[in-house]
Amino acid sequence: MLTKSEENYLKEIYILEQYHKADVNTNLIAKRIHTKASSVTDMLKKMALKDLIIYQKYKGVRLNAKGEKVALSIIRKHRLWETFLVDKLHFGWDEVHDIAEQLEHIHSQKLIDRLDAFLNYPNINPHGEPIPDANGNFSSIDTICLDKLEIGETGVFVEVKNDSEKFLKFLTKNNITIGAKIKVIDKEEFDNSLKIEIDHKQFNLSEHVIKNLYLKNEL
Repeated sequence: MLTKSEENYLKEIYILEQYHKADVNTNLIAKRIHTKASSVTDMLKKMALKDLIIYQKYKGVRLNAKGEKVALSIIRKHRLWETFLVDKLHFGWDEVHDIAEQLEHIHSQKLIDRLDAFLNYPNINPHGEPIPDANGNFSSIDTICLDKLEIGETGVFVEVKNDSEKFLKFLTKNNITIGAKIKVIDKEEFDNSLKIEIDHKQFNLSEHVIKNLYLKNEL
């Protein structure tokens, strides 16, 4: 049985792999999990010995088939618990990430399968992220980052990449929730900020914010 730390590493490596579409270096992992690069290197060596990853010093790391299977299982549990907490226990979408971080390490497959059935087999979690099925498969939708939209284009907000409590509270405060229709009104070349419109209200968003918002484009 793997430790919680090892499971967390596999999950974060998978997420980084999907985002960067390449092998992941130790500095990226260290930044993601808030630790030192040397500590990451030590853990990667241990995980390589357990045949969970393919690791080459100075070249980065990627999951092998065994490691990816575990990572997808952890992600499935995490996102199912987030969905349960929001849909059934009425937590806010900004409250559930840390709780799901604890619940994702429960190893009862029967419990997770029944949770999935109880929720009627959801495809996405409250943050718009896809939920893998019991076999690790998930359906993906074509999305575009808000920063790729041109002036006058509109998209429906379907996924947020930063699910930290502070960031989600900021989005809620500005009425930026899943399903919101966002129109680009203007672009500022100086700092790459955008003026957007939601429900006939216009306001500015920084580059940091818009790079975490993904939409279905409605040209």
